[in-house]
Order: sequence, then structure tokens, then C-alpha cells
Amino acid sequence: MNLLHKEITHKVFGEGDIVKQDESFITVEFNDDVKTFVYPDAFGRFIKLKDQDTARSLKKVIAAKEVEKAELEKKRREEKERQELEQQRREKLKNHKIHESSQIVFWLDEEELQNVFIDWQVSPGRIQSGKNKGEPNRPARLSPNSAVLLTVRKPDKPETDRQIIGLYMVDETFTGELSDDGMVPAHAKFRIKLTDQEAEKMLFWNYYVNNNYPHRKTWNSGKYRYFDNIWTAQILKDIIALKKNDEEVKAAEDFLEYFCKMNVLDMDNIPEANGALKQS
Repeated sequence: MNLLHKEITHKVFGEGDIVKQDESFITVEFNDDVKTFVYPDAFGRFIKLKDQDTARSLKKVIAAKEVEKAELEKKRREEKERQELEQQRREKLKNHKIHESSQIVFWLDEEELQNVFIDWQVSPGRIQSGKNKGEPNRPARLSPNSAVLLTVRKPDKPETDRQIIGLYMVDETFTGELSDDGMVPAHAKFRIKLTDQEAEKMLFWNYYVNNNYPHRKTWNSGKYRYFDNIWTAQILKDIIALKKNDEEVKAAEDFLEYFCKMNVLDMDNIPEANGALKQS
């Protein structure tokens, strides 16, 4: 708002004219001196405009800035609280010896796709070389607190269309050692299968992001990769919102509650997904 050459009255210095203005300060020329004041903070407290129409317009500007300032302060508080909660979560993970990315996501091939929801188990593959060649390729972070995320990409679709088709918790008796067949068994209760229509709405890259390359959406090689605990909770939240059947909603809610308990997460403070597909 342009206030140049407007007449004002100051509580201490008396009458003056505004001779300079920028976004943060105004300079006022009084009879015997020139003073600089913070804009618009000085108005209403120390300075009054003589012109009433301009004063009313400025009052609206100040009110809008106050709202903006309050919103900014709110965001700062929320960010501080988020950082404090994140620090607390990391401390809890450390105390419970839980890795912050102890979930695992698999890229299923056609054969696995046919059997995974019958057998409810999947293989991380075999070691391809070295003295342990042929032995099961055991993911080191896999434990009973881990969820197994199942994804597919149709041959005629780009990597950005990779879909989440289901997930399950690792069996609660799992010790970290794979059996001779190298399969990762599912928990007897916590299992979710998505319909084709639901899977179309659950894109993997809405959740997964490489923090070093946030816009990268590539899976060049490898049977599996590790997945952040919070991302898995975000997926479960979105599945709950997606499901229509009351029984399936309850099953997904129970899954989320169990998952958060096992991974020391606050179920009521799960941030919104911000994967590679959501990066601006």
C-alpha cells in the first residue's frame, strides 16, 4: 500500500510526512528530525494517519498481515513439534533396536503373482555369486516388525505406474532366519489383498522417494528394496480410506494398529504421503 507523502501524527514526535517507504519500514519527516519506523507495526501503536479513508484501508492491510503472521507462526510451531516427535520416534527406534526402514517391498514376477495370495509367502531370491552362491538371500533388516509390500508393474506400463497389490506382516514367530526354501512367511492375521480397481489407485511412487534424488522414479534392478516404516503406515491409512467393506476396513485398521505398535509409531500423527510422484 502506497503511503508516500501521507500526513501522520506520532504520539511523541507530533505531526509529520511519510517521505520513504519499503516493505518493512517507513521514513517520516518531522519538523526537526527524520525517523524510521517498522511497517506496518508502528501504525495503531505510535502512528496514526490523518486521512481516514487511507487509515481504514491500512487497517485491512494490517489485519491481513496479522493473519498471515499467525499462520506462519502456526506452521513454525507445527514444524517444531513434528521435528520433536520425529526425534522422539528415532530415539524410541534406537532403544528398541528397530531400523527406521525395516519394511521390505518386492517386485513380483508373473509366477509369484499367481501364487502369492494363495501361499502368502514370497522369496527374496538366491545369492548369485561367491561362497554362499545358491543360498537364500536373507534381507538383514527383516524381522517380526516388518511388513512385506507386494508390487507389480505391467510390461506395457512405465515404472511410474507400479502398483501396490497387497501387503502382509512377517509371521510373528519369524526369527530372521529363512527356511531352506528361502520364503518369507506371512502373519496368520495381518494380510491385505487389493482388488484390481483398488491397486490402480495405490501407486508405489506416491510413497517411495529417494531423498538424494527426490524426483527419480526408477527401479533398475534387484528383487526387493527396503521401505520406510512411516511410508508403510501411510499406505495402510490410504487403504483404510479406500476400502468400502466394513469388515475389510476393520481388518486394515487392526493391521495399522498392530504395525504402529510393532514399529513404535504414533498412529494419530502419521504425515501425508510425499513420494516421488508428489514432488513438485
